[in-house]
Amino acid sequence: MGKLTQSIEDLIHSSSTAAKPASRAASDATVQDKFDDKMKEVRLREQEDQTKKTAAAAGIQYVNLKGFPVSPEAIALVPQEQAEKLKAICFLYTGTEFRIAAVNPADPQLKELVFQITERTQGNGGIYQISEESLRAGIKMYEVLPKIKLIVKGVKVSDAELARFQSELKTYADIQRVVDKASVTDIMTIIMAAAIQFGTSDIHIEAEEHRVGISFRVDGVLQDVASLPHDFWKKIIARIKLISGLKINVTERPQDGRLTIFLKEGDTDVRVSTIPTNWGESVVMRLLRPGSIAVEFASLGFRPLVEKKLVHEINKPHGMIITTGPTGSGKTTTLYAILRKLNTEDVKIITLEDPVEYKLAGINQSQIDHAKQYTFASGLRSILRQDPDIVMVGEIRDLETAETAINAALTGHMMLSTLHTNDAAGALPRFISMGVKPFLLSPALNAIIGQRLTRKIHQDCKEEMTLDAETMARVTAIIKEIPENSGEIVVPPEQWKFYKGKGCEVCNHSGYKGRVGIYELLTMTDAIRAAMSEKIDEYQVRQLAKAQGMCTMQQDGMLKCLEGLTTVDEVLRVAGEGA
Repeated sequence: MGKLTQSIEDLIHSSSTAAKPASRAASDATVQDKFDDKMKEVRLREQEDQTKKTAAAAGIQYVNLKGFPVSPEAIALVPQEQAEKLKAICFLYTGTEFRIAAVNPADPQLKELVFQITERTQGNGGIYQISEESLRAGIKMYEVLPKIKLIVKGVKVSDAELARFQSELKTYADIQRVVDKASVTDIMTIIMAAAIQFGTSDIHIEAEEHRVGISFRVDGVLQDVASLPHDFWKKIIARIKLISGLKINVTERPQDGRLTIFLKEGDTDVRVSTIPTNWGESVVMRLLRPGSIAVEFASLGFRPLVEKKLVHEINKPHGMIITTGPTGSGKTTTLYAILRKLNTEDVKIITLEDPVEYKLAGINQSQIDHAKQYTFASGLRSILRQDPDIVMVGEIRDLETAETAINAALTGHMMLSTLHTNDAAGALPRFISMGVKPFLLSPALNAIIGQRLTRKIHQDCKEEMTLDAETMARVTAIIKEIPENSGEIVVPPEQWKFYKGKGCEVCNHSGYKGRVGIYELLTMTDAIRAAMSEKIDEYQVRQLAKAQGMCTMQQDGMLKCLEGLTTVDEVLRVAGEGA
């Protein structure tokens, strides 16, 4: 500071000893300009010094943005309009870390800004103190740096494009032909359009040693539909990550993102998951189409007597309904159908899901967030303070969640949830293995649903078929075990007829189109409650349920085969032969 003051004094002295009177006016102006510049520099340095002291006193880190190398990726995290309003900009972004510089770091709106950026980038953020002058220098960077283009996270498939692709994509083989002629950008559009065209639930794109494999899961079965040269992989994965909000440079750990397919008839959300593999990464994109989940309760496929029993259980004022089965067995569809049936103006329904995949009108849906310790257990406790009548918890995974759910069912709430077991009978020992006390579980449970999804015979190409002797014997063994007190009327074997799909262009020569559920319903009878103990096993529960008239999933499936809805092979594939 002393040297700077001395230089200013020298400048003043030199102005008083100018040699040529003719040029004195110009010389005075030049000296004055230099003097003003020096004084401005002094003030700015004093301002920076004061800002630095203020930051130190508040325990906040300080930065001067003049000359700081700010990247376009960092600047893009905060739009210019928002930066000017909050007097804050992002000056550093590494992919895992970001830093915000602000004139007023204590502004509450900055916490929300950091939270929003953290949500978008999954990175860690921090706030630095800057001066007004430093902010002005930072704002100028929006002009000098390359313009940041807005990235729309989604694939825009127009209805005209969809119609064109639908005319070209009649079979899975057509996908390869169309993809071979397309650019990388168009390839993603074609894949999405084809997925919608064929009713796909999941798209699999996997890097292999010599190719990139593309598969569709249709009606629960994975179909290989196309492949690309391995050289395409980097461009394809970069495109997928770009539109789904994933980090392009992260390849060594799993990532999760979302994108949207924009259509006039309604947007389709797509959940994207990547994991590292030997030859690159594996990408799975789940299409969350609202129409696929909007199944009415009466259309689920319950047999009339089973549906009547289930309606009786869900209309009770309190208790617990559990659905069981592996991933992809339709548990969520069943729960949503039950919720829609129960959703009337005089009840309050709250769900806790991971994640919220489909929106239900008139129902409060909450998504858990492990990063913020908002788990099924903690979320359920909070939900119960919201005075709900009906609560749906996406899954019961641990003792804490199970005990909270059971206590809710015992204190006047209707609880709906899922459990990963092979069948309905396995749910009781699974609860007990978690540590749930049988004397609490017994009065809390109303019913347990075991379920699978089988492909339906395509009705347009359905034809009668004859089973071989071995298969017929297996079918007979399953059907003859249907309990007499189940209420089901089974025609004599000589009247049995079985069907299959011949295969046509509409069903891609598979013989199947659509799916139907096969179910078993275990209701908590007095006999089952009396047998409850910490030593009860699946076999005991199953035998007690059969004695009460329960049809197993396999038996329900065979009855649907006799009705021409599905095939014996399908039932045996998804449900086995039972026990």
